Amino acid sequence: MDGLRLMTAPLVPEVRLFLAEDPTILWARLEAGAGKRLPPPYWASAWMGGQAVARYVLDHPELVADRKVLDLASGSGMVAIAAALAGAATVVANDVDAYAAVAIRANAHANGVRVVPLVEDLLDGRHDGARQADVVLVGDALYNDGLAGRLLPFLTVLARGGARVVVGDPDRGWVPRASWDTLATYALPSAGPGEDAQRTETSVLIPRGQR
Repeated sequence: MDGLRLMTAPLVPEVRLFLAEDPTILWARLEAGAGKRLPPPYWASAWMGGQAVARYVLDHPELVADRKVLDLASGSGMVAIAAALAGAATVVANDVDAYAAVAIRANAHANGVRVVPLVEDLLDGRHDGARQADVVLVGDALYNDGLAGRLLPFLTVLARGGARVVVGDPDRGWVPRASWDTLATYALPSAGPGEDAQRTETSVLIPRGQR
């Protein structure tokens, strides 16, 4: 697609992704082509929280090896691809944006791995796919109050049901740190996209009490 280039993210050089050279211009082109308003192309950027989770998964493949993995709010599929590279038995990459599903397929193909895109809002509880996962990864979805208010209780339920839940967060302020433990923190060697340009660290979190 015009405006996308195959490249790597600073923390995850093992994963190649089709990313936007300028997400704002790409967004305008997509809307012009569709003839309607579209959600921002979050799938065209390698967000900092996602980089953290992907890095952690690649460095700790035992987290996902031979397990059923669900990547929530997958975007580009970076975290899902990392899980596949680390030896996951199956990987489902979930997002509500149909354009993200196209990006996930293209990026998985570029990395020679199998990832199954799923375009569905799993947070409404009508789909059993989340509860069937052994490991639930969330790269960078806690970026506003509304989404955090839906996602955090959902992840708590999954963790209590036995799933291993791992979340990326560059300290956007929506994660109640009293309820979450930090597994790892990474310094970014270069600025992140968009509003993340001033952030220099990103962390990997798990629900407090989860082993």
